[in-house]
Amino acid sequence: MHLTPQDHLFVLTGAGISAESGLATFRGSGGLWNGYRVEEVATPEAWAADPTLVWHFYSQRRRNAISAQPNAAHIALAQLEEQLGDRFYLCTQNVDDLHERAGSERIHHMHGSLFQSRCTRCNQPFPDVALYEVAEALPICAKCSAPVRPHIVWFGEIPLDMDTIYRKLDCASILLVVGTSGSVYPAAGFVHIANQRRVHTVYVGPEDPLNREAFDEILLGNATEILPSLIREDKLKNPTHYF
Repeated sequence: MHLTPQDHLFVLTGAGISAESGLATFRGSGGLWNGYRVEEVATPEAWAADPTLVWHFYSQRRRNAISAQPNAAHIALAQLEEQLGDRFYLCTQNVDDLHERAGSERIHHMHGSLFQSRCTRCNQPFPDVALYEVAEALPICAKCSAPVRPHIVWFGEIPLDMDTIYRKLDCASILLVVGTSGSVYPAAGFVHIANQRRVHTVYVGPEDPLNREAFDEILLGNATEILPSLIREDKLKNPTHYF
């Protein structure tokens, strides 16, 4: 990956980058999340049927994410952002906060945030790190007493702020995709939009994505090894870009 002083970098990350910090991926665990099927815990229908089960599941995910630490790939992207400034944009499919804890600031969680909740009536997200694992503990809105749900985009719901994502993609000259299978839309379609705009596309991950043919470069391997080396190589080639 070669960056010039004119380049704008759009980064898309998926579950694979967090997997290297020990957080399980959905597709990497036989179609199950900690023994739960997606239909049981990550759809509007699941919420309507059993909010206690849904909150128990997301409380487990909160606990796991709190104990995880940012890895070298998260840190490398944060360092790259520090150098590029507003020419850097990070869109993540992940709901954990590992990018933020690594130092990333120009970041958008298109599938919501594990550490936010929102009222089902007021629809306003707010910070929340509490664990709700029994029916008696389920949260309600302090303003209207409606049930409070995880601020997560479930299957069947529309990802957050797609207009901004597409606007940032329009401005990009390089698309870097890290650790995503290429199977979940609309994110899997970003590379095709980039192709239409003649944006250079790079994929980093341990195995080929389903949309492999759409990328200009495929770099197979762990993101914790590839991303730091990519940045080191580019810095050596273009030292003036980083000062």
